[in-house]
Amino acid sequence: MPQRAWTEAADPGGSPIRAGERLRARREHPVTLAERLQDEMKNAMRARDELRRDTLRMALSAAHNVEVAQRRPLTDEELLTVLSKEVKSRRESIEAYEKAGRPDLADKERAEAAILADFLPQPLSEDELRTMVQAAILQTGATSARDMGKVMGVLSQQTRNRADGKTVSGMVAQELARADLAAHEPAHEPTHADAGSH
Repeated sequence: MPQRAWTEAADPGGSPIRAGERLRARREHPVTLAERLQDEMKNAMRARDELRRDTLRMALSAAHNVEVAQRRPLTDEELLTVLSKEVKSRRESIEAYEKAGRPDLADKERAEAAILADFLPQPLSEDELRTMVQAAILQTGATSARDMGKVMGVLSQQTRNRADGKTVSGMVAQELARADLAAHEPAHEPTHADAGSH
């Protein structure tokens, strides 16, 4: 008897499901960031890449702690926030270790930060960020530092996990100060030369 071209597995209704259909269903299911991290950690284990394995394991552990606190799984966006914090923590450690004269530990932190950064969105360039800041200022009608909160409210979602918060707030303050200065510049008063030109 020829081998059947498909395997039968009972679905909830009892009807057979083709293996190809089940495979296609898996492909259509979008892979979550958590699944990507798990898969990459398994690959690192198989490759005996201890640094990558341990770095991803620590990141997943940090995410698990947040999930326990919130009593629910994290969304991809929330997991990106966890990874961003992990990268930021390592960058702060790099600076501390370099000041302490421990380049070996600084290099390890730098390597771990690079591994995690691969899972984050592409960071905004300074020009891209400035364009977004200027657009947010126009959108909110902000004219001075008193309007900082309104502008940051618009930018917080747009720049999340793509730019450091201090960098964003610093650029907003800079652009608002420039706008405030321009608003208070004295108006140009016509001179005798201007009058004579008409």
